Amino acid sequence: MALVTFRDETATGRALDEFTLPGLPGQISARELVRLRVREEVARHNAAPSHRFRGLVRPSDAEAELNGYRMSTARRLDWERQADAAEAAFARNGFILLVGERQIDDLDEEIDLTRDPVVSFIKLVPLVGG
Repeated sequence: MALVTFRDETATGRALDEFTLPGLPGQISARELVRLRVREEVARHNAAPSHRFRGLVRPSDAEAELNGYRMSTARRLDWERQADAAEAAFARNGFILLVGERQIDDLDEEIDLTRDPVVSFIKLVPLVGG
């Protein structure tokens, strides 16, 4: 079992937010890892729903804010819907996934969390006019 640190970073490597999850399997696919991360952040939000959501992907009907998303009403989120949105965002290069110092290009790639227990997510912002 592995203790894994999930970290959101800027493109320059500055940490924005992080949390750890204990008890993860030593070997896991990148897809399962992304879905676990999203499930955890949605569970934390749903424990005390608010207008603001700090997560990997934007919930439907939410507006982007600095370091999060603002929803018109405080509500619970569906983690599976958010996880599906995260997979779609990965496929269209909405974020980069790093395990240790290595970039993951395929969600089906197997990851050894006992060797690389830090997983970084770097959200990419489309350029205007490009």
